[in-house]
Amino acid sequence: MGEQTSFETIRVESDGNLGFLTLARPERLNAVDGTMLSELARAAVWFDDRSEVDVVVLRGEGRAFCAGADLKAMGAASELNWRQRREAGQLGRRAMDALEQMRALTVAQVQGYAVGGGFLLMAACDLRVVAEDAVFFIPEVELGLPLAWGGVPRMVREIGPALTKELVITCRRFGPSEVAAMVNRIVPAERLVETTLELARTLAAMPAVPAAITKDHVNAVSRAIAGATDFADGDTLQWVRGDAESEAARLRYTERTLGGKRA
Repeated sequence: MGEQTSFETIRVESDGNLGFLTLARPERLNAVDGTMLSELARAAVWFDDRSEVDVVVLRGEGRAFCAGADLKAMGAASELNWRQRREAGQLGRRAMDALEQMRALTVAQVQGYAVGGGFLLMAACDLRVVAEDAVFFIPEVELGLPLAWGGVPRMVREIGPALTKELVITCRRFGPSEVAAMVNRIVPAERLVETTLELARTLAAMPAVPAAITKDHVNAVSRAIAGATDFADGDTLQWVRGDAESEAARLRYTERTLGGKRA
């Protein structure tokens, strides 16, 4: 590898015109906490500052891509004032927007679980290569929370309103074949790395400026079709967390999950 820099929860590296952004909390299945969200936004800037990097692969270390929000880090936010809670609530949307708006093309390499925010990380990338045995689910409603981080507009753009409603509200598990419209390659797990690198190198071999213009053009059309109504996601999330029913649902879910009954 070429140039690298240090973060606490992720690794960023560049090798010629390829970049690699690795979620590096394998002991927590790369679950996302506030530190990781902040570092993801900073990583996007790091890559934008390197004009030679045309394609970035987003991947997770270990057996999962990303297990979503770190339940152990959620807890109650009563010790924070409203300004601090609002800032915390905006971290996810800002991280997703930063990844989506990176100058370089981004390719998600997805294995194992991509849960909640992990699924949204995949959706924020331009292209996605997914192992055929990958498992997705979006547990926010069962946690007593609305889906935030700009998740609803992105999912509507990618898979349409009806399937978005079903998957978000039922919280059921699903595989890549059900969301094939948003996946570029579905491959056996043993071919995931090889296929992702092959696609990334193909993209990186294209003329950089027309490729970047195409990315911006497609993103602009997608936003025009489904809109961008996520500006208050974080505010809604923080408000709902103060609701008694939502808090009871969160406690039930985290007790069951951290007790080992669910991944």
